[in-house]
Amino acid sequence: MKITVINGPNLDMLGIREKELYGNKDYKTLVKFCKEAGKERGIKTECYQSNCEGKIIDKIHSCYGKTDGIIINAGGYTHTSVAILDALKAVNIPTVEVHLTDINGREEYRKRSYISEYAEKTICGKGFDGYAEAMEYLTTKEDRR
Repeated sequence: MKITVINGPNLDMLGIREKELYGNKDYKTLVKFCKEAGKERGIKTECYQSNCEGKIIDKIHSCYGKTDGIIINAGGYTHTSVAILDALKAVNIPTVEVHLTDINGREEYRKRSYISEYAEKTICGKGFDGYAEAMEYLTTKEDRR
């Protein structure tokens, strides 16, 4: 099984930005965490991050026929990008949406997620562990087929 983890804008600033919300661990640590969590589950894990909406869409498109699942933290694009939603719909790959913080307990504008309209599951507020939970969900889903 192969899973592609896609992270959006400002995730590359983990460990620097808003430490009271996101903690001290940096993006490199998140990538290492995801790869190790995947390895534990027998999953080949690819991690990708971009601050550019179009590059995220291109990455989603490149997953077509090449990956069994997508885990996406679209960052701020979660609340604004119909285009990312449409890209996910176009490739029709099982998707789990992940957020490090609980977006439902934050500012009002963060409570609206376009990604949730397509994602099979949304995991919020569990930090890095949310990515492992998403992998577990996708793996278990695959086992049920």
